[in-house]
Amino acid sequence: MNEATAIDVERVICRLDDIEVSGARGFTIGTGDWPLRGFVVRVNSEVRGFINHCPHAGHPLNLRPHRFLTADSALIVCSSHGALFEKATGLCIAGPCAGHYLRAVPLKVDSGFVMLADSVDALALAAATA
Repeated sequence: MNEATAIDVERVICRLDDIEVSGARGFTIGTGDWPLRGFVVRVNSEVRGFINHCPHAGHPLNLRPHRFLTADSALIVCSSHGALFEKATGLCIAGPCAGHYLRAVPLKVDSGFVMLADSVDALALAAATA
């Protein structure tokens, strides 16, 4: 008999199937004035997570929901000033914040769900980027 794995629903970002193979998806975890706002991207068979916060201007990277990537889905783009970031590392490779990184959000995939890693304190992470 298989026991079902208990899933902490408060740490769930989305189903893995909700992210297109070369896609991205925004998320908000928590409530109140400063929830954790981030996004996840597919990098081959892996998923990476980042805080939705431009290191140059301090505002969200996207203007429209779930729109974090260039037209060819190869890079993360800041919709405001066009900075380009690597999907795998969050390194800015072009734009006013070149050489800086997006802040990574540790993730895990469990039972088909993309979740915050157990080590992540969502409230502390959100407060650090407020």
